[in-house]
Amino acid sequence: MEPRGDVYDRNCPSRTIANHATGHWGSLVLGKLLDGTKRFGELRRSVSGVSEKMLAQTLQALERDGLVHREVHPVIPPRVDYTLTPLGTHAAKQISDLFGWIEENLPNFMAAQAEYDSRRSENV
Repeated sequence: MEPRGDVYDRNCPSRTIANHATGHWGSLVLGKLLDGTKRFGELRRSVSGVSEKMLAQTLQALERDGLVHREVHPVIPPRVDYTLTPLGTHAAKQISDLFGWIEENLPNFMAAQAEYDSRRSENV
């Protein structure tokens, strides 16, 4: 049996995979793919703010890590579909749960930020 990874060890490859899956764009792409197969343009429109270059790099990293499957259809014009693999589905569900919790608790976060900002402005 292979040894388990340790994301807290800077030399462990699990840290790179964690960064791809939980990084800014990776987590958003995985979350959107949880809704089902998407084409590149659909992902770009649904993940507001991502550039074509960054989306391409993110999808390549997620595909390399085994989280996303890329299927090229032999048609003209070319058509490429992206779907989650079983590993990707599991990761995306975890991320989706976290995102849901954040959205549900947004008023609490906003209140905490306002309180922090108010304390900071008093001490300046």
